[in-house]
Amino acid sequence: MIQNYQDAMAICRWAGYPDLFITFTCNPKWSEVTRFLEKRNLNPEDRADIICRVFKVKLDGLIKDLRENKIFGRAKAVIYTIEFQKRGLPHAHILLFLAKDRQFPIANDIDRIISAEIPDKNEDPVY
Repeated sequence: MIQNYQDAMAICRWAGYPDLFITFTCNPKWSEVTRFLEKRNLNPEDRADIICRVFKVKLDGLIKDLRENKIFGRAKAVIYTIEFQKRGLPHAHILLFLAKDRQFPIANDIDRIISAEIPDKNEDPVY
């Protein structure tokens, strides 16, 4: 654990301050999770292993997008840690260090990738 912290601090000394702080949260209503659980008549809290596996696969996909697909520009370094919320779901905190040519993404860059909405309670009563 201490070695991981020291490695992260070494990356910060080398790369400077992170440009983006990203939080990635598990959703127990992801289709991969619900499809598995519904077939077996289970709740998400019954199979924490499935929740964690799906979360890790999706997190690895996000990290790959950040590094290889350069969705915010060329990444110089990526550091992340996984924690568990009080209700038992995993979430990740990600520090993204961008190359000098794209250190400060403009609002349009971020809006092109990220969106948030309040679901319509008639169309999506679950939320």
